[in-house]
Amino acid sequence: MEVQLLTPDVTHEYWMMYFDGSIMVPGSGARVVLISLDRSRLYYAIRLHFLALNNATEYEALINGLCIAIELAAMRLYIHDDSELVVDQVMKES
Repeated sequence: MEVQLLTPDVTHEYWMMYFDGSIMVPGSGARVVLISLDRSRLYYAIRLHFLALNNATEYEALINGLCIAIELAAMRLYIHDDSELVVDQVMKES
């Protein structure tokens, strides 16, 4: 699977994944949106059954989103998140 953390110029060849982690009372969670090649939007809510800080929820959202994309046979995937820390670490820039 080819993974790139950039905004695509040509989206019809790539699946898109948007993810975000969040801390809620009494637990943590994550959400993932996958957009298929035919522009169908698939929404996922993930409940984490452990206490986590905000960065940990971001990583859990990313990992779960990647697992879902693999199950859906997405071969090319652009990934977008608002957390620069997570993106930089995944791209090995920090």
